[in-house]
Amino acid sequence: MNVRVEYQRRLDDAEVAGVLTLVEAAGEADGVHPLNEQAMLQLRYGGDEPSRAALLFAGDTLAGYAHVDPSDEGPVGELVVHPGFRGSGHGGTLLRAVLEHTGGRLRVWAHGDHPAAARLAAANGFTRARSLWRMRRPLSLPVPAPVLPEGVRLRAFVPGADEEAWIAVNARAFAHHPEQGAWTIEDLKRREQEPWFDPEGFFLADSGGVTVGFHWTKVHQGDEPVGEVYIVGVDPGQQGTGLGKALTLAGLAHLRERGLAHVILYVDEANTAAVRLYEGLGFTHFDTDVMYSR
Repeated sequence: MNVRVEYQRRLDDAEVAGVLTLVEAAGEADGVHPLNEQAMLQLRYGGDEPSRAALLFAGDTLAGYAHVDPSDEGPVGELVVHPGFRGSGHGGTLLRAVLEHTGGRLRVWAHGDHPAAARLAAANGFTRARSLWRMRRPLSLPVPAPVLPEGVRLRAFVPGADEEAWIAVNARAFAHHPEQGAWTIEDLKRREQEPWFDPEGFFLADSGGVTVGFHWTKVHQGDEPVGEVYIVGVDPGQQGTGLGKALTLAGLAHLRERGLAHVILYVDEANTAAVRLYEGLGFTHFDTDVMYSR
């Protein structure tokens, strides 16, 4: 069977539909989504320059897909092969094609820490570079009332009015986290268009007229909807005041009031302070996303 990889700047509507079908099949087979939110948004709304897409065809059938984004630390990619085409070396073919286009520099996310991904990474000279924990907590556990620092009040995000203030505090809070701290107004507005966006679950902390922190919650729909501590950010000037914990508790209370049974979150394994905070609030580690680097 003829196997080829096409590396493209933009996908047309038919190609996007094919990739989305492939991604859904892989997610159902693996029990974890193969692409992160940013990659999915770029699929649906159009990729940001200079992001790239690689399509792997087995004959005339789309059998694999890779999304590659640039960054100051080098290209970052995600790869997925349709379950019906696994075990035939297609993952290696796709990975090597992407490496050729990135000059051999690449970091790759593997969602769910599957053994097959680890084998593919090792076979192509990649080593484990970073781990992102997924943690969860039943909302049946008590949620203590948040205690805010003096002079700080919480309010809901107002679409059309709070975007610039949020971008500013997000940049300050994640100055050493380029994936998050570099978000733009466009990144925010894309998410405001998503069906899950709910400003009532997007909490801002104000002090003296300045936004100094936030907790953005999210609800994943399905047979049993699940809440998410989507992003919690605190201005460096408020570190150590307990604002992060108070914001987290406010979001948990909101999700509990919505009648949800569980809540999840993502946290970098190396961020021991955050891991301790979440463990102290009843969260436990249940899965891992791994970044491999070469």
